[in-house]
Amino acid sequence: MNFNPKKNTSNFILLAVAFAIVSLILWNTNSFFKKFKEEERLKMEIWATAQSELLQYSEDVDMGNLTIKVLRNNTSTPMILVNKNGSIKTNNISEEKVKDSVFIQTSIRLFQNENTPISIDQQGEHLATLYYGNSEVLNKLKFYPIALLLIILLFGTVIFFFFKTNKASEQNKLWAGMAKETAHQIGTPLSSLLGWNEILKTESISLEITKEIEKDIVRLETITERFSKIGSLPELKEHDIVIETQEAYEYLKLRSSKLIQFSFNSKVENLSVFLNRSLYNWTIENLVKNGIDAMKGKGNIAIDIIPAGKYVNILVTDTGAGIPKSNYKNIFMPGVTSKKRGWGLGLSLVKRIVEEYHQGKIKVLSSGKEGTIMQISLKVS
Repeated sequence: MNFNPKKNTSNFILLAVAFAIVSLILWNTNSFFKKFKEEERLKMEIWATAQSELLQYSEDVDMGNLTIKVLRNNTSTPMILVNKNGSIKTNNISEEKVKDSVFIQTSIRLFQNENTPISIDQQGEHLATLYYGNSEVLNKLKFYPIALLLIILLFGTVIFFFFKTNKASEQNKLWAGMAKETAHQIGTPLSSLLGWNEILKTESISLEITKEIEKDIVRLETITERFSKIGSLPELKEHDIVIETQEAYEYLKLRSSKLIQFSFNSKVENLSVFLNRSLYNWTIENLVKNGIDAMKGKGNIAIDIIPAGKYVNILVTDTGAGIPKSNYKNIFMPGVTSKKRGWGLGLSLVKRIVEEYHQGKIKVLSSGKEGTIMQISLKVS
């Protein structure tokens, strides 16, 4: 893993700045909330003073326009006024709820928790107690920091996935470029080998030798073709899935240890599927090789072709140690491998070939101590 000090320092600075901005916004919001609450308290104390005058004088006494205006002006804060004789008056509470005595008592307890009640006194005599709750604006403001944090979290999640997708796209382009460059580099010595093989045919050399060299050259051409197709949309043509699978299987069978028992079974003699021959054969070879590695070079490998309605299932079975169920999906991720020497790209390439290029599905059908079954599902043409 590469470590870039400048990049990591920049990320740390950006994170610190973002944290500072969020903290400042939350602190400012909290300060504003407290200030607004204090102003609301002051407003209620003025209202309580006006109410004190109302309780002191009878209705026919002129209390002045200011007192009346103060009492009528508060239309947002819910209030419950409990007189010394036990009678209750409410303000900014719906008439239906006022009739519910349980609601009134619950509201009084709630208002006590939200704000300290105001005692209305006149010349040392207690006249009433005012209970008031937070206004609608204050209640909304109270949840503003939470809403802000959720927005920031959502925004951060979007940015994270954007950069993650962007990084994955860059890595894909890098791998595709490396694959194409590898194919290009192999092409030069491959052309030379073809020429040398033609020269050998003119010499007094056994034809068996030149035939074996031709097989390896064909193999190199196949590998070059596979690498050249990575990163581009391959052409799919109608092929017999039985023949194509058997050919890829037989190639590995002839070049594997005699300690491995190979078996091939198909429920049908032929079945047409749209394939890219080169990439499909690569898929089968990868799965078989993985199975051989899992068995440590000794055991049974089987391939079964089973039609399933509009699809055909290709099962690759080995008698290896098996895969933990928790790793069923992880094994298809780039870089994941159980081998001491390996890049962990085989199964990720297999997944891309099957699902992206052939619009099929691949999964671990089952796995345990008795072995593993990998299943490829392709649509029948």
